[in-house]
Amino acid sequence: MVAKLKIAVIGAGSIAWSSKIIHDLLHTPTLFGSEVALVDIDARRLKLVEGFARRYASELGADYKFYSTADRREAVRDADFVVNTAMYGGHGYYEKMREVSERHGYYRGVNSTEWNMVSDYHTIWGYYQFKLALEVALDVEQYAPNAWLLQVANPVFELTTLISRETRVNVIGLCHGHLGYKEIARALGYDPEKVEFEAIGFNHVIWLTKLTYAGRNLYPLIDEWIERKAQEYWARWRLTQRDPFDIQMSPAAVDMYRRYGLFPVGDTVRGGTWMYHRDLKTKQQWFGPTGGPDSEVGWMVYLARHEWYSSLLEKIASDPGVPISSFFPQTRTDESLVPIINSIANDQPATYQVNVPNTGAIDGLPGDVAVEIPAEVSGKGVKRPQGLKLPGKILKAVLWPRMLRMEMALTAFLEGGRQILIDWLMLDPRTKSEKQAEEVWDAILSMPENEEMARHYRG
Repeated sequence: MVAKLKIAVIGAGSIAWSSKIIHDLLHTPTLFGSEVALVDIDARRLKLVEGFARRYASELGADYKFYSTADRREAVRDADFVVNTAMYGGHGYYEKMREVSERHGYYRGVNSTEWNMVSDYHTIWGYYQFKLALEVALDVEQYAPNAWLLQVANPVFELTTLISRETRVNVIGLCHGHLGYKEIARALGYDPEKVEFEAIGFNHVIWLTKLTYAGRNLYPLIDEWIERKAQEYWARWRLTQRDPFDIQMSPAAVDMYRRYGLFPVGDTVRGGTWMYHRDLKTKQQWFGPTGGPDSEVGWMVYLARHEWYSSLLEKIASDPGVPISSFFPQTRTDESLVPIINSIANDQPATYQVNVPNTGAIDGLPGDVAVEIPAEVSGKGVKRPQGLKLPGKILKAVLWPRMLRMEMALTAFLEGGRQILIDWLMLDPRTKSEKQAEEVWDAILSMPENEEMARHYRG
């Protein structure tokens, strides 16, 4: 069965991410014959990605029509799938706001808050990101009403909730953080491909509710690992940690497990409360020598690696004498985006980790809030499980507070007004006075890049 589709990729100028999508498409013969519209505002990078895609497809003999365009609506028109990977402004824009925040006493930025310490998960200061994602969704609603919108750009929790409330679009939010279960399995001595897992909650706040091998519950082995092996593991890890993302089995993860009753998975470990994040020294205690991916050390390591990898791919794409296929695996990556497209287009049911409106999937959460769950995806859409349960400590002490922060960010974006920005910071332990909160927002909104954002919040 082969489905010939139109797929629009918004924000395709980021070759680091676009190369994964292109690679996985080229290794999915059931989608051969499809056309892929690559969209970005950066003409140079867009042409580079288009050339990369065409040459890679030619090398593999994969039948796709790739083309680039700056006309987003034309790309979306009559599409079957729209993939939104776009991050407004790039990392540099958000680093400027982080610098302004820190000058006013807000370590790692006003956007950092409980259970949302991730450096590129932009919420309260993400006005332009919210606006861009909603505009893309409205384009889909108007020009491709039957299409599926796959929301990949962060913040997936806020944006999937926003789009599902404000439009009639079929939306699925996607993230790969759940793959952290593989590191848990490896630490226990099991092949990740042979274990079964379930992790549920909100994007970046998911908890391991099931880990089994051949029907055997592996949670007792996690307890055994903590009791007998963790200290030795951490001693070695503190001497050898080079990757700031190497935190799945960190002291922070184990401490969260002890406090809340389930093991945190993937990006969840990067969150937590301020007890893990007060300063660099505190971060290093919980996340290792780099302080984790979201410290001032770890984040710079990530940005440098991201730039290096992007530059490498640009060189490969620009050199016709170098086979692109020699730099990539012979099979698809672990990303679920292309397999989901295939499951829907060819009606091949499979279970994936998705972010969709709750509608009864997890008990104790509103139906119109996006939750991250395993769900069957097919030509009929997304079939959610019903009645999934989480411990009260997680539901009420973690998810409800995180949900209220999401609601504050959406309300700020939809209704405007400066007061909610101040209220956001009055809940923050770094805030010593209302004057401090007012001054930092005045400074952020006075940035030249934030002229439109300032009008929205200052009225």
